[in-house]
Amino acid sequence: MSSPRASSSKQVYLLPLRDDGTPDVPDQYIYLPPPTEEPYMVRFAIEGASSICRNGSLWVNIPAAGKAFERGKYREFRLQPDFQRTIKIDIPITTAGAYAFYVTYDSLPDFSTTKARKVESKQTPLYYIDVSPKLTLQKEPLPLDALSIFSMLSKFMGRYPDDWEKHLKGIGEREYNMIHFTPLMQRGDSNSPYSLANQMEFDPLCFPNGEKDIEHLVDSMEQKHGLLAMTDVVWNHTAHSSQWLEEHPEAGYNIETAPWLESALELDTAFLKFSNSLGALGLPTTLHNVADLLKIMDGAKTHVIGAIRLWEFYVVDVEKNAKEAVAAWEKGQISTPSGGFGAEDAAEIKGWPLKRQADFLLSHGLIGKSPMGCRFSRKVDPKVAAALLAAIFGRYGKKGRGAPSSGGVHSTIIKILDELNLPFYREYDADTGEILEQTFNRVKYMRLDDHGPGAGAITKESPLVEPYFTRLPENETTRKHDPKSLALVNNGWIWAADAMRDNAGPDSKAYLRREVIVWGDCVKLRYGKSPEDNPFLWDFMSRYTRLTAKYFAGLRIDNCHSTPIHVAEYLLDQARQVRPNLAVFAELFTGSEQMDYVFVKRLGLSALIREAMQAWSTQELSRLVHRHGGRPIGSFEVSETSESNATAGGGPEEVIKKIKRSPLHALFMDCTHDNEVPAQKRDARDTLSNAALVNMCATATGSVMGYDEIYPQLVDLVNEKRLYTSYSSDNEVKVGGGKGGIGGIKKLLNQIHVLMGKDGYDETHIHHEGEFITVHRVHPLTRKGYFLIAHTAFPGYGNGNGGLPPTHITGTKAALIGSWKLEVDASEDTKSRVFADKTHLRGLPSTVTELKGIKVEESASETVISIPDHFPPGSVALFETSIPTAEHSDGLDKFVTSGANEAFGRLSLVELNFVLYRCDAEERDFSAGQDGVYTIPDHGSLVYAGLQGWWSVLRDVVEKNDLGHPICNHLRNGQWALDYIINRLKKLAEKERYPSLEEPRQWLASRFEAIRKIPSFLLPRYFALIVQTAYTAAWERATSLMSNDICHGQHFLQQLAMVSVQETGYMKSASLWPEKRVPCLAAGLPHFSSSWARCWGRDVFISLRGLFLATGRYQDAREHILAFGSVLKHGMIPNLLSSGKCPRYNSRDSVWFFLQNIQDYTKMVPNGMDILKEAVPRRFTPYDDTYFEFDDKRAYSEKSTVEEIIQEVMQRHAAGISFREANAGPNLDMQMKSEGFNIEIHVDWSNGLIFGGNQNNCGTWMDKMGESEKAGSKGVPGTPRDGAAVEITGMLYSTLVWLDSLAKEGKYPYQGAKVDSKVISWATWASKIKGSFERCYYVPLNREQDKEFDIDPKIINRRGIYKDLYRSGKPYEDYQLRPNFPIAMTVAPDLFTQSRALYALAAADEYLRGPTGMATLDPSDLNYRPYYNNSEDSHDFATSKGRNYHQGPEWLWPTGFFLRALLKFDLMRSKTKEERVEAMQQVTQRLKGCKQAISNSPWAGLAELTNKDGSFCGDSDFLNKHPQRSLEDRAVSLLDQAV
Repeated sequence: MSSPRASSSKQVYLLPLRDDGTPDVPDQYIYLPPPTEEPYMVRFAIEGASSICRNGSLWVNIPAAGKAFERGKYREFRLQPDFQRTIKIDIPITTAGAYAFYVTYDSLPDFSTTKARKVESKQTPLYYIDVSPKLTLQKEPLPLDALSIFSMLSKFMGRYPDDWEKHLKGIGEREYNMIHFTPLMQRGDSNSPYSLANQMEFDPLCFPNGEKDIEHLVDSMEQKHGLLAMTDVVWNHTAHSSQWLEEHPEAGYNIETAPWLESALELDTAFLKFSNSLGALGLPTTLHNVADLLKIMDGAKTHVIGAIRLWEFYVVDVEKNAKEAVAAWEKGQISTPSGGFGAEDAAEIKGWPLKRQADFLLSHGLIGKSPMGCRFSRKVDPKVAAALLAAIFGRYGKKGRGAPSSGGVHSTIIKILDELNLPFYREYDADTGEILEQTFNRVKYMRLDDHGPGAGAITKESPLVEPYFTRLPENETTRKHDPKSLALVNNGWIWAADAMRDNAGPDSKAYLRREVIVWGDCVKLRYGKSPEDNPFLWDFMSRYTRLTAKYFAGLRIDNCHSTPIHVAEYLLDQARQVRPNLAVFAELFTGSEQMDYVFVKRLGLSALIREAMQAWSTQELSRLVHRHGGRPIGSFEVSETSESNATAGGGPEEVIKKIKRSPLHALFMDCTHDNEVPAQKRDARDTLSNAALVNMCATATGSVMGYDEIYPQLVDLVNEKRLYTSYSSDNEVKVGGGKGGIGGIKKLLNQIHVLMGKDGYDETHIHHEGEFITVHRVHPLTRKGYFLIAHTAFPGYGNGNGGLPPTHITGTKAALIGSWKLEVDASEDTKSRVFADKTHLRGLPSTVTELKGIKVEESASETVISIPDHFPPGSVALFETSIPTAEHSDGLDKFVTSGANEAFGRLSLVELNFVLYRCDAEERDFSAGQDGVYTIPDHGSLVYAGLQGWWSVLRDVVEKNDLGHPICNHLRNGQWALDYIINRLKKLAEKERYPSLEEPRQWLASRFEAIRKIPSFLLPRYFALIVQTAYTAAWERATSLMSNDICHGQHFLQQLAMVSVQETGYMKSASLWPEKRVPCLAAGLPHFSSSWARCWGRDVFISLRGLFLATGRYQDAREHILAFGSVLKHGMIPNLLSSGKCPRYNSRDSVWFFLQNIQDYTKMVPNGMDILKEAVPRRFTPYDDTYFEFDDKRAYSEKSTVEEIIQEVMQRHAAGISFREANAGPNLDMQMKSEGFNIEIHVDWSNGLIFGGNQNNCGTWMDKMGESEKAGSKGVPGTPRDGAAVEITGMLYSTLVWLDSLAKEGKYPYQGAKVDSKVISWATWASKIKGSFERCYYVPLNREQDKEFDIDPKIINRRGIYKDLYRSGKPYEDYQLRPNFPIAMTVAPDLFTQSRALYALAAADEYLRGPTGMATLDPSDLNYRPYYNNSEDSHDFATSKGRNYHQGPEWLWPTGFFLRALLKFDLMRSKTKEERVEAMQQVTQRLKGCKQAISNSPWAGLAELTNKDGSFCGDSDFLNKHPQRSLEDRAVSLLDQAV
């Protein structure tokens, strides 16, 4: 990753934390670029209402500027709850390294009606932030992906400096920029560079002047040859001949430090003794076949396994334990385990079968449950055994007949212990079987297998098996130690081992079971858990590591997977103290990418070493190149600026970037020093093609000495004694062909690789066809690139050209750089001559020759490349490419992402409705049915015609870089999508007379024009970039026009607020007025979006407070209030408005939502009281039930003020309302029975409640009418809710209290309503309701209180709740738990007793609340039917034709009222700041599902309803203004609370 570009902008990398403190970044892998001169920032972003803000702290060990890093030193940043904003904590990044953070907080207790709640303090796991090192070479930055590394074994270089200089010169001339040296320290007796005798001394054979030579070497490499230096660190073992082990045997695993290894040591000693005795035992010492080996293995059973009585490490010593048990029984030393023997009495225990008695001791009396220890380490607690004996025989000393004898007791316990040992013998059998199997396989490989090393005869120097332990020599130093400490475990590796497990630890049998492929020259080091466990070793290896880091720019961790991760972490911290910008590479083979990530994240590894020579075929090689090649060409930019805002106070502009998905970085080697070269494994000619493919990858790359030179075989790093030779070391290296290997071509490949790495060429296309692999790597902005054709050379490919058809590169120009083939003399005679040189390592004779005949044919649309007939395996062709149509004077990316804020910055919210949204029905309404939303082949139709429709699809495509998505295929096939977007806005701007849309149209047109000529494979990327830029600009413009709480609020609040833009727009078929076209709210999208179905009174006024008042859209709120006030009739507003032309008055609750919103308007809008005096033209004559058409001369002939309209509502309800709907009959409602058209509403003045409706209609929001003739439900409401609905009572009371206060302040001219010539004051009416409310509605928790309330105990289903209805037509319906009472609680909290309200809310929380919505009926109710399917036409009376619409499905809009009520009553009892914070967090926690739903929804909103537990409901509106209103209003309510 390259550093962020230098500019005057403040670079910020956004690190959001989820509600549980986990980082919200892909794979939780936080990989950041190198530090910059002006430090960039990591911005932790935590939603202020998050759970982790509850007494929360963010702890970060990133050091402050100028401070040294200490892993255990964390800075604390307190997380103060802020329910209005996102908390932002900026941490400057000044140094590279592997950093960590965590969060501590108090968990949110479960909601309870009591405050005595347990609070649990929590701490998240550690999460890691890896900052890439900033490497420089000759003072120029060198990104990791630009590294070209050359690996060398120093022992074959000769003496420094005389023998080294020519090799350094040759490597530098080949344009490598870093040399990896195998360990340079003093080697042990085996002479292996990875078996170090003294980690603090450099190899005296190579470096006679020690550290001075190293200092000179590193400086000379960089200044003279342009090379950085890297070397291995070996932390997990030391040479078996290390003298410091004699002084410090505690540094290894021995019987004193690891007593569990005693059995493994005895076994190893026995094998060595057996090996030396084979001849004397008459067993073969030279193996000719498997039969010979089987003879030896048979002997091992007796002379090894049997001889050491290995079973004694597994089993209980029966005789000894039996005696101890009987003795304890006789002495009365009895210990009965807790719980005793269960429920059984002594007689039953005596009758237990033998196995059960043994199992009892296994479970309760066994001491030492592992065989890893001394002989007979497993014992039985004699006191527990005595308890069992007492249960069987009674206490010792029993007299009389049947008294047990000690002999009989002893015999019994012997039998029990023999039974107890059976599983231990089975364990022993399994382990000995594995010991023999592992030994057999290892000996067979070493001495018989064709692919093995052919170890030869079995001798003392070459024993049957490699020793698992090093025995330190006896001398003056070692005699100071306990002899048990002088046998040390050797290191090794295990197939598919757990990288996090210590294979020599107490929980592993690997050394006992002989599972380790051991390195006999290396002692495994024992670090323990911390420096306190082994002070010398930690200090010694720390000094070694610091010494290494002092001189080397990079470290390679040898066997990282078997180095304890906490040790590697500690030692890397030591290294980074010396050199902060340290590149760290690792040999890591955990067998799991997930585990690889663990090491990479925690250690801050720069790259993992991977190798092309591991591939066994062209196909597999192609896969490896693809894995390390980089992003696909045309990839989407997820790390582009997500927002760009000037900081407060006029500071520098912030460029905020997302932390993008990062793969595991690799150091991709064409070949390593550990593996076979092409001449061995493939065809020597593949040296060139393999190298070229590796160097085209967008990662650090490398090679090894001998690869370019074409050595005939892998250099044996232990036994080889010859010195290196290289043609490139003895001759000037020039680009091109020649003799002596591929040095000339490697120079060119390295030049290109470094250039691409430095400049950020990170997009690649790899294609495999037959024997060929092609690679095209390009720069994501300039679109310049390089293209390679490589003919691989695997065995059997022959000499033909492989039959590659002409290669077509769309929209791209290509210029041939060169084409070459490699010829190698790999005959057996030649190899023999090469091997015959006893002093020097030499390559096979070879020649690189330029190939002629490559054809490059260019046209306007593509370039076609053809290879010649002679293009044998091992040949390559290299081209330079460009895309002229992607070139732009400002840079194409910069151009297409600039100027959007200006272009969209003058649009109104209604105009933004056109730009961003409009569902299919809305779009067709405006185009007379001609134009709808766009349809993407193989995907489907967009949900919106505007930009949101496109971005809803592109969002995930961009995030996942899903270039195979149908939208990408569609864009590559043509530019119809571009035309649609432009032409749509053009029609709106010209025909519909919205001239402000012309500016964004022109911006989009100019940007689309700039990308129309680019190759089609790039079109998805640039289309997404333009759409995202436009969408973001439009979004930001919309939120800027809203209230400050929205504009500067949390993202979730903005998402809710944007629903007001989605739902409010101009329509041709719908308006608020019959003759005037104004923007109006849709009831839901897509089903309720046009014509008569668009605007519903109830829906508008459930939504208006949140969508208009809370967002600052006061004029839109006023327009809707006045419009619905104008159509007041019968004292009601219509549910169906029909633009005022054909309003329908069948909704009893709509007018109360209407009045509640007028009340809210007067309180929330500046000068809001003025609306009461506004005159409204009346569609119908006031106080007159006469119906006439909208074009009748009486229509709109009279006016009323809003306060007069309010009074008319109150007066008509006080006097009683009785009418039959106008135009009643099937033309008005084809489902309803005749009786259902009769509307009756009256007040019961004994309690002040309003009653209404009947069993044939449904006048509240739960208004589903039965429709199925088959089921017999036609005309039978699913939920009639007649009587006094609890929410209407609450809103009535709220209105009365409000009017009373206004009247008393002289702001409302009416004191009350007339009833029978008397005036009932607002206060009197309200007091009647308050005085009777709980008596009428509360269902007491305790039966003893029943007499205090108006209830029928026989039909109560659930207690401690508030009734949904009072005196309905079906009495049991009164007692149903539904989500309506929280509406009353929200608007009229003083009707409720606090403790009772909290209990009822807790019941709703437990039984009704789903992931997003509230179940419309208690699941325990017999009528509960939670799955809504409107198309079902069955015989089921309850569900046919969706009659169960409100009988269990989870509706979202009541959630908002529920949460507002929950907050309101929880705050009432909250006395402290902490309690108030908890109350708010209880609410915000219950919004998790909504936050997820709105973020995931293509509609960018919340669905009307879901089925049970939030499951999808296909008949729901996918966007409904109800939920947005109430949830947004809830969010705004939080903003109003002072904490």
